[in-house]
Amino acid sequence: MTIRVLLADDQALLRSAFRVLVDSEPDMEVVGEASDGAEAVRLTKEQHADVVLMDIRMPGTDGLAATRMISADPELADVRVVILTTFEVDDYVVQSLRAGASGFLGKGSEPEELLSAIRIAAGGQALLSPAATTGLISRFLATDDPDDADRDPARGERLDSLTVREREVLVQVAGGHSNDEIAERLEVSPLTVKTHVNRAMAKLGARDRAQLVVTAYESGLVRPRVE
Repeated sequence: MTIRVLLADDQALLRSAFRVLVDSEPDMEVVGEASDGAEAVRLTKEQHADVVLMDIRMPGTDGLAATRMISADPELADVRVVILTTFEVDDYVVQSLRAGASGFLGKGSEPEELLSAIRIAAGGQALLSPAATTGLISRFLATDDPDDADRDPARGERLDSLTVREREVLVQVAGGHSNDEIAERLEVSPLTVKTHVNRAMAKLGARDRAQLVVTAYESGLVRPRVE
C-alpha cells in the first residue's frame, strides 16, 4: 500500500528536496505541494493524502491553523499531520499536538528519520521523541492557561471511563515508552498493551498516541517533571 504524502512548506527548495527523497521510496509518493496552510488543507482533501508534512511558519494560514482544520474535519479523520520545525523546543509544536498533529520532527533530521516518521505516522503511531516527551510536552501541556483555545476540558472527564490497567498504560504512553517497553514494565504481552492503548484511544476520542499524551498531561494524570 502506497503512502500518499503532501508537502506543506513555503520554501520551494525545501519542498523539492523532500519530494525527491519521498518519491525515491517504493512505498511512498508525493501527491501535492502547498506553500501555505489553506492550500495544504485544500490539497489534503483533493489528493486524499495519508500524511501531511506541515511547516509551522507559513504566510497567510499557518501550519498550526491548518492542522486544526484537518483535525476538525470528519472527512480527514484518517489523515496524519507531522509538524516540521526548525526548533524542537517550541510551544507552537505543543499547540499543534493539541490541535491534532501526530508528532513533529526537526528540519535538520537525517533523511532516514524523515522517512521513518512518515511510516510511523501513517501507521497511526505518535512521533514523539524522548526529549520532547520529558521536556517540551510536560512543560507546556501542563500549564493552566484559561485563554488556551486548544485545551479540551472534557478530556479529563473522559478518564473516568478507563479501567485501572488502561490508566496505567496511558501513564506509560505519556512517558514516551513503546508498546514493547510498556509490556516489559507491566509484565504483560505487547499485544495486551496494544489492546489497552486502542481501547483508551477509543474511549478518549484520541486520533493516535500523541493525543493520548495530550490527555494525560492536560487531565493531570501525569505531572510535569520539575528540574
